[in-house]
Amino acid sequence: MSDCSSSGSDEDLDPELELLDELGGTLSKWTNYIHGWQDRWIVLKGNILSYYRSADEKEYGCRGSICLSKAVITPHEFDECRFDISVNDSVWYLRAEHPLLRQQWIDTVELHKVSPSEAAKPLDKLPLGSSVFLIVRDQVWVAEPDWEDFPTSRPDGDYLLNNNNSSKEKLFSVDSLKGSLGIDFKGEAITFKATTAGILSTLSHCIDILVKKEESWQRRLDKEIERRRRAEDAYKAALTELKKKPHYGGPDYEEGPNSLINEEEFFDAVEAALDKHDQIEEQVMIQPLFLFSPLSLALFPSGSPVSWVQPHSHTSSLSSIDLISASDDVHRFSAQVEEMVQSHMTYSLQDVGGDANWQLVVEEGDMKVYRREVEENGIVLDPLKATHAVRGVTGHEVCHYFWDTAFRNDWETTVESFQVVETLSDKAVIIHQTHKRVWPASQRDVLYVSVIRKILSTNENDPDTWLVCNFSVDHDSYPPSARCIRAKINVAMICQTLISPPEGDKEITRDNILCKITYVANVNPGGWAPASVLRAVAKREYPKFLKRFTSYVQEKTSDEAILF
Repeated sequence: MSDCSSSGSDEDLDPELELLDELGGTLSKWTNYIHGWQDRWIVLKGNILSYYRSADEKEYGCRGSICLSKAVITPHEFDECRFDISVNDSVWYLRAEHPLLRQQWIDTVELHKVSPSEAAKPLDKLPLGSSVFLIVRDQVWVAEPDWEDFPTSRPDGDYLLNNNNSSKEKLFSVDSLKGSLGIDFKGEAITFKATTAGILSTLSHCIDILVKKEESWQRRLDKEIERRRRAEDAYKAALTELKKKPHYGGPDYEEGPNSLINEEEFFDAVEAALDKHDQIEEQVMIQPLFLFSPLSLALFPSGSPVSWVQPHSHTSSLSSIDLISASDDVHRFSAQVEEMVQSHMTYSLQDVGGDANWQLVVEEGDMKVYRREVEENGIVLDPLKATHAVRGVTGHEVCHYFWDTAFRNDWETTVESFQVVETLSDKAVIIHQTHKRVWPASQRDVLYVSVIRKILSTNENDPDTWLVCNFSVDHDSYPPSARCIRAKINVAMICQTLISPPEGDKEITRDNILCKITYVANVNPGGWAPASVLRAVAKREYPKFLKRFTSYVQEKTSDEAILF
């Protein structure tokens, strides 16, 4: 007899054995909300799906694996290249290069969900010598009575018993049995009758008790049935809820057009992040000021040039003589700068207190914050205007600390990376900054021109004006990337200094100066953040910024000479 493994052609082999071959390919796998989608080498062997950082790093071992026996493969509803594989709480988010490749992967994974080695053998094919068969056989036995040792009867009424010599002898007769035993059949019958009567009476009494208790037991049974039904319903509901358990770290629960997180959950996450940031700052007692919290900057970039690289200081060029005129500030964005400056000087300084289109959202002392609700294609574009009065500082000082990058690192911690793209002049720079991302908001970056100017008053009774203007531009070296949402900004800090003359010939001190601040911001955050969340964050963070920043300037200049 030839061995089965050596006989037959290749066509006689079990086709399920082909499933054990190792298959591999490159797919994009969602790692986390920081790194997003990354290419990984996916290997399918039997019913085990593993992934490696790359095909060249297989010798270092896999970075993760799942068993496909109970896996659920779900093609994405909107993304034609994506499919998810979930096993209990573990979910792999995978993307192919094109829909056809995704379908090929899905079909292959479905085919490998049940490994041939795990298939159960039929019971009727168990070998006779197997342990299972022997165990079953040993459990079956038949008891046969030994009729050879049982007494047999004869026609004359005598009983015979087989002995070892196979001879049968007359042991005793019925009469001899009665005489020798002397049994009182009448007495025994009376005793038996009395006993059975007592048993029947007791059983009847028990039945009566059970009948009387039937209603009570029925009520208990009904309660137990109802309790069991509620427990089963709760179990089914918990099981259904568990299957719907959100994987908040996945790509479906971040800001996007098809995000599964609703506005209330989005706002709760935003508020929790803001509160946590405030608590951390209070615990460590950090003195520097913060323009915005990380999440508010992710949604509302301020456009301030924050220094995370070598500070681009212009302190030496901040004399009033240099900034009175813009004639020497000539560069390729000069026309846009002049247009923005003139627009802010014309419209930003107008009083909006009686304008019905502007809503007063916050009023704290001398500070008032107004907002005008504007939406375009579902994106919140609310212009914001805030006014404030700060004693002890000049408009020059406020604009100086707001614009000069040498001081930005003292009060800004919300920027992930920062770069001075180009220095247009001593009074204008182009800046690109990427803000830190806080889930569930997408990460954002801004690219803008930042300019500082002194505007001389045409009326001798009016004070001169200092202005910092930041507005978005494009630059060939920093095009928009898929990693961040490019926000558009138009921000202005406009300051005027009012002086109360001191008595007599005394010198002017900081007690005699007052700075009137007008802060305007037009921000297009882009993306898909809910409008209610954007407005709630703006209402909370803009007043906080203005108070903290002006307090920082007051502390910074308290012991310095006045810079008019």
